Amino acid sequence: MVFPVIGGDGKPTGYEIDNSLRMGPSGGSTTPHVNLRRTLGSAGTEEKFTYSCWVKISAKSEYNFWLLGGSQETSGAYQATYLRIRDTDTLQLVDSSPDGTTNIETNRLFRDPSAWYHIVLAVDSTQGTSSNRVKIYVNGVQETSFSTENYPSQNTAFRVLENGVTQSIGTWLADDGSAFACDDGYISEVYLIDGAQKAPTDFGETNDNGVWIPKDYSGTYGTHGFRFEFKQTGSSANSSGIGADTSGNDNHFSVNNSAATDVTTDTPTNNFATLNPLGIGGGTFSEGNCKYVTSGTDSTGALSTIPVGGNLATGKWYCEFKAISKTGNYYNYGVSNVPTGIFSGGANIHSIIYRSDGVIYINGNSNESSLTSISDNNIVGMAYNGDLGKLQFYINGSTVGGLKSIPNTGFEVFFCSASNGGSTQTTEINFGNPPHAISSGNSDANGYGNFEYAVPSGYYSLCTKNLAEYG
Repeated sequence: MVFPVIGGDGKPTGYEIDNSLRMGPSGGSTTPHVNLRRTLGSAGTEEKFTYSCWVKISAKSEYNFWLLGGSQETSGAYQATYLRIRDTDTLQLVDSSPDGTTNIETNRLFRDPSAWYHIVLAVDSTQGTSSNRVKIYVNGVQETSFSTENYPSQNTAFRVLENGVTQSIGTWLADDGSAFACDDGYISEVYLIDGAQKAPTDFGETNDNGVWIPKDYSGTYGTHGFRFEFKQTGSSANSSGIGADTSGNDNHFSVNNSAATDVTTDTPTNNFATLNPLGIGGGTFSEGNCKYVTSGTDSTGALSTIPVGGNLATGKWYCEFKAISKTGNYYNYGVSNVPTGIFSGGANIHSIIYRSDGVIYINGNSNESSLTSISDNNIVGMAYNGDLGKLQFYINGSTVGGLKSIPNTGFEVFFCSASNGGSTQTTEINFGNPPHAISSGNSDANGYGNFEYAVPSGYYSLCTKNLAEYG
């Protein structure tokens, strides 16, 4: 089990980030999901710039996670700059130009699907010392260990600020104009500073607990600099769009393949639970690990990244699982503390499961039956009291079954799975940050989360601000 480490203190000691952008392949295909693009009509300071962003990755490593790109054909040659988290989990900067190829790749691996990482790329190719021409920082610390370390020649002009280049975030454009898919994840608080090599302390700081947290940037941006706060949901390249530039430069980006649900409240200062693709169940994850398709075998399922009870967390937590479709027999939703063997109704150990035929199992034994069955597009709510080990199920906002108890023997997590003879199922998971449209809109008593049905009194969405207060 992997737990949140960034933004986890929940204290109002600094700058608060409200939104992020959920990126990834559309429906699990190679088609890029929401991505941002802008073509420059003039050159910026091609030798000197800084890029800063916060990212929360899926850790599937199916595609590259494209943080920044700039590409175009110049004098018959295709030239490009891109910064990406590779499908091999490393962070890589590449720039191809008449001056040569810059290729810098970390030994550090980016695999934690529960954590927000702060990444800063600071470039000044006019520097005399080659290693000063490109500096990469992660969570405020400069990277010094690289598997590939080819620095730019002095005064190299990077493609990302070249006249006529198409800048992109969430994809990279090939020489034939096709767009590469982006791996699943979130990006937040994005800056490009044109004409300055900045330090990470311009964008973040260490709090009293030693955690690297965001702070509000107060410097200048340069001609082609921009800032994305993802406060809007529109599709146009203007101040109402997802790609609205809030730096004051109005360098707005066009938006491709977008939906309003791509703008989320899962941020570095309030980190929401998702499903954990590093768990035992296999299957396919998308929508920022909030959509899950089982792989068609009995032991297939996924666990939440944040625990909800036991010796690692306490408090009262609410979530909603939307049953989308299934083949075969059963959806299974519930709470368990066992990392294996929890997915088949007759073979569970230390778990409470609502099976879609209307049977509740506790520790592998049928506890209550002849209840409401779970049909496609039903929303199954779960209110779990981590202090007492008690769970109440809901279907479409109405309680179903009695209040169930499970001994507190370690830790508990929410989970979903398929069972019985090769069935598959698709579920969209809402820990307060839904991948689907919400028709009503209900937050918890602290104002966090967005749910289809009212959050039971005294229960909260599973995010780090609530954990800091109640966990």
